[in-house]
Formats: sequence, C-alpha cells, structure tokens
Amino acid sequence: MTERRLLQVNVGVVRPLLVGERKMMSAIGKQAVTGAVEVKPLGLAGDEQADLSVHGGLAKAIYAYPSEHYVFWQQQRQQRGVTLFDETLVGGFAGESLRLAGLLEHEVWVGDELHFPDCVLRVTAPREPCGKFNTVMGYPQAARDMVQSSRCGFYLAVSTPGSLAAGQSFEWVPGRRALSIPQALAAKGAKHLR
Repeated sequence: MTERRLLQVNVGVVRPLLVGERKMMSAIGKQAVTGAVEVKPLGLAGDEQADLSVHGGLAKAIYAYPSEHYVFWQQQRQQRGVTLFDETLVGGFAGESLRLAGLLEHEVWVGDELHFPDCVLRVTAPREPCGKFNTVMGYPQAARDMVQSSRCGFYLAVSTPGSLAAGQSFEWVPGRRALSIPQALAAKGAKHLR
C-alpha cells in the first residue's frame, strides 16, 4: 500500500506579478510554513487568493499538488532553457497550498476525501491553469502542458476544520465514482490547448 503523506504546507499573500506586459495581483508564490496551520472553511490561516472567481471560496479553499510532478516540470523548464545551473523548483512553485506524496490525479475523483489527523478535506475540482502559471514556469506553453499531461493537482473543500502540519500521513477515502479529476480537466481544458 502506498504511503500518502503531506510533505509541505504553503501559504502566500497577494502581491503584484508581471504577466507579459501587464501587472496583475497574485498569490501564486507560496512559501512553506513550519508547524501546525489552522484549517478554516475558507482555507489555511494566512493564505490569500487574488482572484476569487477562480481560486478560493468554499469549493476551492485549498489547492493540493502531487510532489511526484516536480521532476516533470523541472525537465520541461530545462528543455526550454528556462533553468540555469540545474536550479530546482521549490515547494509551492505551482501555487499549491499542500504538497502531497502518494496520490496522483488519475486516482482521484470529485467527492473523494483526504482524512488527516485533525481535519477532513474533500476533492471538488481540478486546477485549471492560467497565464500566471506560464509566468512562474518561464515559458508560454506551461498551462497547455499542465492540461495535456493531467498534472494539474486538485482543489479541496474543508469538510472538517482543524489543523495541518508537514509530515502528517493521510488516508484517501474514495467517494462516488462519477467524475475523475482527468475527466473534469479534459472537459474544462480545451481552451488551454489552442
């Protein structure tokens, strides 16, 4: 059986981000937190979102991302000459609140739950990448690559508030099998493939 673990808890504050020639507000640059972090119905204490029409709220309170994808993104950046001196991607690079190990998108369905020692989170949707992700990754096709590869991570609602801390194990509890994360992403993702 695969061990499922929370490797990192990240929070970010809204600040300016240059996207092309436009300055936009974003909290995509998240940083690791040490110790326990309070989990409220609208997400992690101290974590902000700039555009509440696509991030945040009750249905997208927390964004989880599999750590297994870091190697893929590092390779994409190296192939495009984005990285210098083999710089590694730091946790939170994708704007994720939670960096997880042991649970990938092809296993996850909307309605599944992640049971942590002190809180329960419910899967609600895949992440739909935008131009801010392209900016952070350093190349204009990053959002398209995220959609095509289904390396999108997933949003979580807070079913039971509590706290989270890096290093905790969690139990993945399957829900109804109506819509998988890759299916949901494919249904929404065609706009990124143009």
